[in-house]
Amino acid sequence: MFIVNDIYTQKQEIKKSNFISYICPFSEFEDVHKMLKDEHPKAVHIVWAYRHYNKYFQIVENSSDDGEPKGSSGPPCLDALRGAELIDTCVFVVRYFGGIKLGVGGLVRAYSSSVNLAINAANLIKFEIKDECVFFVPFTLIARFEHYFNKENLEEIQKNFNELGCEYLFKFNKAEFVKFSEFAKLFEMQDFSFLAIPLFAN
Repeated sequence: MFIVNDIYTQKQEIKKSNFISYICPFSEFEDVHKMLKDEHPKAVHIVWAYRHYNKYFQIVENSSDDGEPKGSSGPPCLDALRGAELIDTCVFVVRYFGGIKLGVGGLVRAYSSSVNLAINAANLIKFEIKDECVFFVPFTLIARFEHYFNKENLEEIQKNFNELGCEYLFKFNKAEFVKFSEFAKLFEMQDFSFLAIPLFAN
């Protein structure tokens, strides 16, 4: 699967209608939707679709025809995202009507091709699932754990010190977690402990 980390846009004209497509990270869905409504007040339709993982790593999908005939625009946009194996990504297609009706088949082709133009222009990044892991390291072991993090090029999301040691928050992919777990279990008799492990480890 793939993600994008920026906004990319393309446009095309089909039978005097202008289609302007945007692809961006799902985290920016609300902001970009509002921006497009503000920037294109005279647009007849702003069609959208998205795919993203929820906190349980289940794929959530949705789309809107925004006034176009049912199934003629939102679903083809969503199908383009699926076809490109994109996740945590959303697309918008702004349409300025040119006076010539395209018919349902024409609309399906127009919207899917508009999304594909944006996908082809985007920098697609390989996606890997990473989930949170929280663990406690006593002061006597912190130096050894910090050495491990540096050696494996791992960077903590957060760390909180208390009177006994440090509580760390990391995001690991599956391979990183398996390797770290093997290392950390050597110290469970010395007061190291996992406080929360990734879902994929259950």
